[in-house]
Amino acid sequence: MKTRTLLYSASVFALAIVALQAADKIDTKNLVTGKAAFADAKDLKPGTYHKITAADLPKPFETPSGRGFGPVAARGDLMPKAPAGFKVELYAEVTAEGKAASPRKIITAPNGDLFTALSNQNMVAVYRGLKDGKFEQTSIFATGLNRPYGIAFYPSGANPQWVYVANTNGIVRFPYKNGDLKATAAAQVLASDLPAGANHWTRDIVFSKDGKRLFVAVGSASNFDDPDTHPSEKNRANVLEYTPEGKFVKVYAAGIRNPAGMNLNPTTGEVWVSVNERDELGDNLVPDYITSVKEGGFYGWPWYYIGGNPEPRLNGAHPEMKDKVIVPDVLIQPHSASLAFTFYDGKMFPAEYQGDLFAAEHGSWNRAVKSGHEVVRVPLEKGKASGVYQDFLTGFTNAQGQPWGRPVGVAVGKDGSLFVTDDGANVIWRVSR
Repeated sequence: MKTRTLLYSASVFALAIVALQAADKIDTKNLVTGKAAFADAKDLKPGTYHKITAADLPKPFETPSGRGFGPVAARGDLMPKAPAGFKVELYAEVTAEGKAASPRKIITAPNGDLFTALSNQNMVAVYRGLKDGKFEQTSIFATGLNRPYGIAFYPSGANPQWVYVANTNGIVRFPYKNGDLKATAAAQVLASDLPAGANHWTRDIVFSKDGKRLFVAVGSASNFDDPDTHPSEKNRANVLEYTPEGKFVKVYAAGIRNPAGMNLNPTTGEVWVSVNERDELGDNLVPDYITSVKEGGFYGWPWYYIGGNPEPRLNGAHPEMKDKVIVPDVLIQPHSASLAFTFYDGKMFPAEYQGDLFAAEHGSWNRAVKSGHEVVRVPLEKGKASGVYQDFLTGFTNAQGQPWGRPVGVAVGKDGSLFVTDDGANVIWRVSR
């Protein structure tokens, strides 16, 4: 018992040190906590820090569940806003076959090309170069896909041999060598057994640091359907593990309602996810979140949320799971619809940004006032989060509070600038220092 107490004390002390170190990156005078951390998207300003904790959560149904989803407003000449010292430019207006296209996940190839999933058009596009703030060349890399989203190069390093693409119902890959603007062969099907249909169609993918494991993020088919009674939820709301050849291995982590973004933390080697939590429990419930993922971990869905808080609509199901629920690392404004993200490894931004996480908050329907419609920064210290996030790129709503933009994906360019896809305005933004 004494040994266990000492180990626990050491663990608490280590976490406290990480929190203090992370605090060095945070302007505490510009930090909002408690109820004040729940914001309206139209009021967001670059540089504000938020910290939401499990203790800040309201009771279920404390407010009605707002409904406000609809078409985006016209952008006109509006632009996103970044912190002082940063510049935002319109890098590309995204089109396919002469029509506006919806750019989703974006990832940087080793040679600097930007591979972008045009999910609604069943294509992957490539953008290359930079001149006067705009791309110099673009090409459609592959067509005939099925709602593609996640993209990964394999093996890691300067000379990958394959581009992997996650369709909504399976994984395919294309032969690749640096500089390819078009696929040189038909897609090779690796896994055609991913559950598909119903809600939450995105499938993100990432390889382990050693390249031996392929992780696939699969969202739930519903808001809170119990897998015990809904076979459609089998192998959903999970991070799944496959071999690079497409053989299913196991459920890597469970109870993650919709892990719409996934990436590998380059500092720790951990899988991280960005998650859309459940709806219709009230305007400020349940927080979305960004978190490291523990192998074999359980994150609550559908029976619990943010620790041992029971889902009131499931009548106390699975009480034995209550103490097993892992509380996520960073709680995000509820109904922000947190999507894809990246870890900053460039040299253009100030040194304190090195290793930090940037995530796209798409915006949701289930709140009386808007949430999300921004890109957030999560300050990290040695790859660990303190629970704080910062409004980094805002201004995606007009003066009336109507959203005109919806960020989806974030990638670090070879020059260290940040590229953000926006499927509301159908553009790619570039943020430079």
